[in-house]
Amino acid sequence: MTTTMMAAVYYGPGELRLEERPLPIPRSDEVLLRVTRSGMCGTDASEWKSGPLIFPVKKAHPTSGHFGPMVMGHEFIGEVVGVGSAVDVILVGDRVASGAGISCGKCARCLEGRTNLCKQYVTLGLNRDGGMAEYVAVPATTLKKIPEDLSDDEAGLAQPLAVGIHAARRARAQNGDTIVIIGAGAIGTFVLAGLNYLAEVSSIVVDFDGPRLDRARRLGATHVVPVAENTEDELRNFVGENGADIVIEASGAPGQMQRALSWVRRGGTLLQVGLPTTPPELDVHHAVMSEITIETTLAHVCGEDLEPALEILATTSLGQELLEGVFALDNLESQLNELASGNIQGKVLFDPSR
Repeated sequence: MTTTMMAAVYYGPGELRLEERPLPIPRSDEVLLRVTRSGMCGTDASEWKSGPLIFPVKKAHPTSGHFGPMVMGHEFIGEVVGVGSAVDVILVGDRVASGAGISCGKCARCLEGRTNLCKQYVTLGLNRDGGMAEYVAVPATTLKKIPEDLSDDEAGLAQPLAVGIHAARRARAQNGDTIVIIGAGAIGTFVLAGLNYLAEVSSIVVDFDGPRLDRARRLGATHVVPVAENTEDELRNFVGENGADIVIEASGAPGQMQRALSWVRRGGTLLQVGLPTTPPELDVHHAVMSEITIETTLAHVCGEDLEPALEILATTSLGQELLEGVFALDNLESQLNELASGNIQGKVLFDPSR
């Protein structure tokens, strides 16, 4: 096997280099993956455009200890080409998807099953070298085997879909609930898929008229409502004057958290998924007087959400609907710019072998 690999390394805002690096050496509890697909998300685009905000390039990460230029990529799958001495559930040759989040398994939050809130949480590609490379060393506990009949292109969406499934769990939807989702981009679509997996609900997706709403309809939204002067009236036709049981704000756009709150029924739930770029103003008086529950969501729980993500991708057209293309690593910078500019409506993946 080769001793070096090509990797996409982040140095700072607008500075991304494709360079040759030594092959990672897996620890006893890790495997070495030959990366077959690696994805990017809004966090990557934000770091590339105006970071480092969370990438440990200028300051060492307190848990991983990483400091300096870092291999990007926290959404990846691959083929196992080597296993550590303590790994016995993953074999060489297995195709696997990584959840990328590493938890200690011992702290109070881990013992509650909330591994995404682990005190020592580290994410590959965010806090230490990740999978935007030909090879990556990965803890075996973050991996789930990919179904044989699921293509690499579709399986490459498993990690971000797991994030959407976790958000759907946080909404605590019950059969028969009426749910509004604001935002039909990738994350809103993943949340919709998670809701459809977990419960039988009536879902109303709100976004600008166009391909994203059309996609939401094809992927199981009960109703879609385009943003227009009569949006409020059209929405009320579906949720009634009392409002929705749950409203999920997945756009992060200015003013949408307050709008979401106004659409929740008394005693209902607002789930905030999107991250506004500026602190939102919120009518707390209305929330208190209506006893509205405000929930948030972060990442995913690998042991709970990654396997269902692979199941959904293997049994629905979600992957085909969302994937916009597969590129070589030397296209990463241009695609990050496209994502940061709002020109990517779904997901793109990279094949490091190209």
